[in-house]
Amino acid sequence: MDYTDVFDDEPVRQRAARPKVRRTKQESPLSDIEHGGDNPQLEAQDDPLQPFLDESWIRKVLHVVKSGKEATVYCCEGGAASGGELLAAKVYRSRNNRGFKNDSIYQEGRIVLDAHERRAVKNKSRKGREVQAGEWMSHEWETLRALHAAGAAVPRPYAQRGNALLMEYVGDQDSAAPPLHRVDLDRGDTRRLFEVAMAQIELWLTHNRVHADLSPYNVLVSRERLVFIDFPQAVDPRSNSNALALLERDIANLCRYWEQYGVRADANRISRKMWSRYIRGDL
Repeated sequence: MDYTDVFDDEPVRQRAARPKVRRTKQESPLSDIEHGGDNPQLEAQDDPLQPFLDESWIRKVLHVVKSGKEATVYCCEGGAASGGELLAAKVYRSRNNRGFKNDSIYQEGRIVLDAHERRAVKNKSRKGREVQAGEWMSHEWETLRALHAAGAAVPRPYAQRGNALLMEYVGDQDSAAPPLHRVDLDRGDTRRLFEVAMAQIELWLTHNRVHADLSPYNVLVSRERLVFIDFPQAVDPRSNSNALALLERDIANLCRYWEQYGVRADANRISRKMWSRYIRGDL
């Protein structure tokens, strides 16, 4: 399906290329993880990546890829269980240190089955915060599994243990694949990539998922292909009344990015048309 309303062939001023930043390997790559409290230093038994080492999913942690409010991501050397490939380990932070302030917008429709856990969440107790943090991570795990199985361009998920998620690493040992906002796209390939991005959003919607925080910051560019990441806040349009508004925001964010390359697309028209087809069961 062609989502582009107008494609402007006038020359577009190119941005200066940004140098790749290579992070230096740290002596203790896990030293900056917050885990279960205010003390960022981890005892060996508290190492969230130790289960992956014990089960031979990874052989060693190589370096930090990025550290943000939501989580810290590490590049790891794969072990026997994963075939020796490079893997990304994402370690989630506590709810108090995450960037999503209005969690209820994304969590509408999610069900906590255990009565004690449901009560803890309602009372906003420490246990409740732990339950919510675990649910946030488990939701990304299940979303990645579903979308990867559907053929979506997302990292392959390998394992989930505690507050850590192990998945395919996008990039090489020297550097991770850059996010879209740091890449100067080939002028001749911009329309194709825009169509790819819109087709991915439609594929997710077909499988009852809206990313809900999509932007050029969580789309990676690897060998002329796009890989989409960061799905903990993804919503199910069957049970979340905010789904359409979040879909519209996702599409608008990407349309604004592609405007600099001469791709003129009506974000509102695209999202409404996509949503209408979803409601009718035509996707």
